[in-house]
Amino acid sequence: MKNDRRDQLRAAAKMPLLIAGLAFASAAFAHVFPQKQEPGAGATVASPAQVRLIFDGPLEPSFSSLTVTDASGKQVNTEKSVVDAHQAAAIAVPLPTLAAGHYTVHWVAVASDGHRTHGDYAFDVK
Repeated sequence: MKNDRRDQLRAAAKMPLLIAGLAFASAAFAHVFPQKQEPGAGATVASPAQVRLIFDGPLEPSFSSLTVTDASGKQVNTEKSVVDAHQAAAIAVPLPTLAAGHYTVHWVAVASDGHRTHGDYAFDVK
């Protein structure tokens, strides 16, 4: 009888740890990350008409964004980025004709559940 009670107390003591672990694991998987980049990271391309990223989950349009800067850090896109209405995991920003040089894409992705990630990558225009 005493062993049964001790086993129950041990199991009850472990429950908060189990719940916390599951909550942390589900939060870690709630973030979205790029799966495809156009142009790709490290690519050398002719001046692209746009930059487009596809993430591994849907984005919150009001809080997700893309900006493109030149080698001096000046923003080159004049229009705002837009999440695709038909593919909620895709976001794009139109670009003017770019001169030859090095460009950096800065992205902020907010998942539909509110989790935020961000990053950047570079490409070159020939």
